[in-house]
Amino acid sequence: MSLNLATVLRESAQRTPEKTAIIVGEASLNYGTLHAYVQRFAAGLQSLGLKPGQHVALMLPNVPQFTIAYFGGHYAATPIVPLNVLLTAPEVAYHLDDSDAVALVVWEGFYEQARAGFDRVDGCKHLIVAKANPADMDAPEGALNMSKLIASNEPVTDLPPTMPDDTAVILYTSGTTGRPKGAELTHFNLFYNADYTGMRLLPLQADDTALATLPLFHSFGQTVIQNAFLRAGGTIVLLPRFDAAAAMGLMQKHGVTLFAGVPTMYFAMLNHPEADQYDLGSLRYSVSGGAAMPVEVMKAFDEKYNVSILEGYGLSETSPVASFNVLDRPKKPGSIGLPIRGVEFQLRDNDGNFVQGDDVTGEICIKGHNVMKGYYQRPEVNAETIVDGWFSTGDIARRDADGFYFIVDRKKDMIIRGGFNVYPREIEEVLYGYPGVVEAAVIGVPHESHGEEVKAVLALGAGQEATAEEVIAYCKQHLAAYKYPRIVEFIDSLPKGPTGKILKRELRGG
Repeated sequence: MSLNLATVLRESAQRTPEKTAIIVGEASLNYGTLHAYVQRFAAGLQSLGLKPGQHVALMLPNVPQFTIAYFGGHYAATPIVPLNVLLTAPEVAYHLDDSDAVALVVWEGFYEQARAGFDRVDGCKHLIVAKANPADMDAPEGALNMSKLIASNEPVTDLPPTMPDDTAVILYTSGTTGRPKGAELTHFNLFYNADYTGMRLLPLQADDTALATLPLFHSFGQTVIQNAFLRAGGTIVLLPRFDAAAAMGLMQKHGVTLFAGVPTMYFAMLNHPEADQYDLGSLRYSVSGGAAMPVEVMKAFDEKYNVSILEGYGLSETSPVASFNVLDRPKKPGSIGLPIRGVEFQLRDNDGNFVQGDDVTGEICIKGHNVMKGYYQRPEVNAETIVDGWFSTGDIARRDADGFYFIVDRKKDMIIRGGFNVYPREIEEVLYGYPGVVEAAVIGVPHESHGEEVKAVLALGAGQEATAEEVIAYCKQHLAAYKYPRIVEFIDSLPKGPTGKILKRELRGG
């Protein structure tokens, strides 16, 4: 039995070739044209001598060329390695070398760092540049032009006979502990995750339209937006960089029916001073993931826009969707929902034993069709991370009597103050209830006698004021004595990663 992830595009292109697949700015591509470009790019890779199983890295933002190169690689049976477009030259070199990529496709705006990294890696032989103007066939010396590669090759018409367990994509983790590792995801991992998300969890129709402002190089945007929507035959509106006003403007202009984002995006739209000027009445689905959604923000957004944010949970290593608040049951604010079909959750204590019972906390371990093959060329790490099919996530959660899971915190983010375990998520929920707070993060800082002290880092909305003493007093009213922050710092904006997730390691200085 063979399976190839490009089936999600191929079938929709055959069914509705004239249907609009992608919109960016004032330009658009229908399914037939998009599919033809994909097939031609696959032929272009083959013309360069790439063989099935060799890896192709992408350093592309949310532009049509990402989708073309992504599925073109699958048509050529060359696993894809999506990279963060903001990587520096040394980081580019590391990822290319670690993944054994033989080709790199880069957006012209990120060419300088990409080229410097590419030149450091002997094994990466081909540098392909994608340009904002597809009619521009020029390329820097020593590089190839993506548009020219597409135009000069006849399309590959047959999907290669890749196996379900063959690697389709290598997604690099954020590297919060050690250097980034590449999670090997199979054609079946990604196909089934996109199919289940788009066909069953939501479910999507051909007349649905999504706003893609989550980076497509990240698992969330890749599966839940790109792959799920192409599977459903819907339309994707690309926004290369999130901006609240731009996002709301595009949602109104194109009648967007699904918005998927991380909590900071919802904060920004909810608190934008001109939010009331935009009509978001077309929204049918709102999905949150990537970080814990504060309950107060969820309630406020639901009420303001008459939509129900459905929170889910997953990791790059789980393709990514692992659990979700489902449409046919009342959602539980603050919960990551129920494991999706075919996926099992267990909670494990510090001694490595699975624990049972309601409201008992433990580390989430996941088993199922969505779990990666392993980290690329990391046998020792794989032996520790995946035991008897159970993937250790590093996330601490509890399960209620109805089977819903609630994230308590990241295992590595837990603060130990005076011998007591303090979970930042619980404190952050309280802080988001304080008037004027739009962003909050709680971290542990070294303390001579307590081991660690609790510190809150806050960003206030425009025109809002607060003092550290006022915030601490508020927290003392809502939290046990060992939990409330003794240190409060105010900054203009909290540091964020490419998806908008708050980066606590930068706040710690690590």
